[in-house]
Amino acid sequence: MRNYQRLLQVDRSSLKGMHFVVLKGGPGKERAISLQSGASVADALRSRQYYVTEIDVTKDLDLPKGTDLVFNTIHGTFGEDGCLQDLLEERGVPFTGDGAAGCRLAFDKILAKRRFVRAGIPTSPFEVLSSGEQPSFAPPFVLKPPCQGSSIGVHVVHNRQQIPLAMENVLKYGDKVLLESFFLGRELTVSVVANTVLPIVEIVSTNGVYSYENKYVSGRSEYFAPARLSSDHTAATMDTALAAHQALGLQLCSRVDILLSEEGRLNVLEVNTIPGMTPFSLMPRAAAAIGIDLSLLCEIIAVISLQKWKKA
Repeated sequence: MRNYQRLLQVDRSSLKGMHFVVLKGGPGKERAISLQSGASVADALRSRQYYVTEIDVTKDLDLPKGTDLVFNTIHGTFGEDGCLQDLLEERGVPFTGDGAAGCRLAFDKILAKRRFVRAGIPTSPFEVLSSGEQPSFAPPFVLKPPCQGSSIGVHVVHNRQQIPLAMENVLKYGDKVLLESFFLGRELTVSVVANTVLPIVEIVSTNGVYSYENKYVSGRSEYFAPARLSSDHTAATMDTALAAHQALGLQLCSRVDILLSEEGRLNVLEVNTIPGMTPFSLMPRAAAAIGIDLSLLCEIIAVISLQKWKKA
């Protein structure tokens, strides 16, 4: 059992009287999910009697006077790729989550994979392709855009006949394609908050693939928190998630997606620095398993974010 007391005992008195500005939406492909996260965070903070302003960010960012802390719930492009963080850092506005450098590194799956390899983090063999290039790997493998989340644009290729269409579809999202060797395993996700690893969540999809539709359509997936793992596999998965989080230079919070094979091998897929924040999202599910509801989780994230900001 991990020591969760440090999270449960976080002093939240510094938040009293604060004006939270919840940023949601954004211009990216994950806009619809972000709007849900933002609304959930705003409701959670209001339930704790905070003054909250919600802003649906579409283009320009105009913050109201008296903003004490920006709570960032913009997934994907602009909110998770370091752009928003750069902007807020330049303005000197405190915000939740890690800074621009860590977010940029985590968001670009190619850069993150290279960092994992250097740090000895288990991750599938991969290569980077451009338009017109052919994979050197034999199928099956996975093709994905390097800078998208929520499984957007991901294709599992089982034979060479599927390559041209899959490449064409992935290249709609940018000029690079990330190819990863196919890895069969149980879908796990591990949330890290201030270097404390929350209980593992196991995801079981109806068709065995945790696609965009299976993530966001009710009834397409089952969730187990904590995951149904042996103590050895639990410890190894948690340690690997924390190592991946730290390898990217992250300090505040992230959600690490991992596969676990029948033989006990681990494969880190990616690290998300702005994870979903609805009551049914994966990080809140993990927190709920140790008695931390969404409103308390939001407070904890706010406190540790302010502490980091003050030290910067």
